[in-house]
Amino acid sequence: MTRIQPALFLMMAALAASVPFVSRASGPPETSAFPGWPSRHENRAIALLPPAPEDAWLARQFPGRIARFSDGKRQIVLRWVAGPTRLLHPAVQCFRAAGYTIGEAPVRRLADGATMGCFRASKDGRAVLACERIFDARQSWPDVSSWYWHALLNRAPEGYWAVLEVGTAGS
Repeated sequence: MTRIQPALFLMMAALAASVPFVSRASGPPETSAFPGWPSRHENRAIALLPPAPEDAWLARQFPGRIARFSDGKRQIVLRWVAGPTRLLHPAVQCFRAAGYTIGEAPVRRLADGATMGCFRASKDGRAVLACERIFDARQSWPDVSSWYWHALLNRAPEGYWAVLEVGTAGS
């Protein structure tokens, strides 16, 4: 019996490792149509901002759409992807790469019960509070990692939105 157990373990490990490469017949194609940018965020009107210098670098290999908006208080970066991708990175990685010092911040709970993962970022005497979440028409995730594994196995036909809100550290 001990010889069967290692073989069974190896077979199960191989099966588990193959899950990300298996296409689900019930899942939609990766080419979900971009629905267009919203005009409101959290019941506030948002205005499209001109691209920042780093936007071209961020968008060059991103498999979706990216745009910056403002609601008059915060900068809001919206990213849309048709399906799961490892190229949708957590915002904290971008801030670190840009030279920001990162600190902890509490999770933000929205009016609908969804949560946003938050962190503080500071550089050159300027401190901001950044909060992000990923969502589809049915549910929301406070971080990229928890979204990715769900999206890989349960693709949303309408695609996914990643929202990053950046405001002053006191907001």
